Amino acid sequence: MPTRILFEGRPGSGKTTALRQLAELLPARTATGFTTEEIRQSGHRVGFALETLAGRREVLAHVDLPGPPRVGKYGVDLGVMERLALPSLRPAASAEATGRLVIIDELGRMELASEAFRDAVITLFAADIDAVATVHADHDPFTDALKRRADIEVVHLTPANRDSLPEKLAARLQGRASRPLRRPERSRVPARSR
Repeated sequence: MPTRILFEGRPGSGKTTALRQLAELLPARTATGFTTEEIRQSGHRVGFALETLAGRREVLAHVDLPGPPRVGKYGVDLGVMERLALPSLRPAASAEATGRLVIIDELGRMELASEAFRDAVITLFAADIDAVATVHADHDPFTDALKRRADIEVVHLTPANRDSLPEKLAARLQGRASRPLRRPERSRVPARSR
């Protein structure tokens, strides 16, 4: 059975950091997918960039983009999802996916504004491949349904555990460990949206 893990965390908990460390720890594995990163100007967050593991990068959301859609103060360029995110996921859901690991950062409101991306995620989580994704702690019908699935492990990521989890998961994905990652109690404190 494939490993399917959602790193759930609040903004700033280290979700992207953990996924990037995981990708670096598995150089022998064929990994595909993408990460996101804040764009800052003069110390203020003004947007987000999406970067594939192959190194292609574009602005996904920015205060200066008109949208639609808009998520908070950011206009979102759904074309970036079509050009970068979807092609980085499609090979993994095909028959040639043996041995692949898919990394998705993140299953958030900006990314999920793309219906094609939501469809690709559903296909991906039905495929016989390993997948690790980050997910916001906010309630959302799409991500809540994923979190409830019996074949998906939800791990609450915090700044305190983000450095050790990638190494544990890398060992598990390489077959050296078979124990599931510990699933801590969920916090009842509402999460901030990004």
